[in-house]
Amino acid sequence: MPQIIFLPNEELCPEGAVVEAEPGTSICDAALENGIEIEHACEKSCACTTCHVYVREGFDSLEEASDLEEDYLDKAWGVDPDSRLSCQAKVADEDLVVEIPKYTINMVSENH
Repeated sequence: MPQIIFLPNEELCPEGAVVEAEPGTSICDAALENGIEIEHACEKSCACTTCHVYVREGFDSLEEASDLEEDYLDKAWGVDPDSRLSCQAKVADEDLVVEIPKYTINMVSENH
């Protein structure tokens, strides 16, 4: 079963984490199922950017982002070429290394 290695995030998983995920599981669901409370303001419906992550390794194993996801990524804070919305990026058959950004649009607008 593929693993997702979450890099340390000061707020959500200070020590980092390694979790197993069934292929077809979204990165967001895998995080939530393992106690990593990644923000998901739109309840995982691809209608915001709060679950934005960087897929540092294994990016090419993911299905391509839809046009809708790409449109939302254009609005995400700190987007880079490895960016995905974790509610839309589904684990395939390779391990992933994922970095959760320090901020989201919600956190920035709420002055966190």
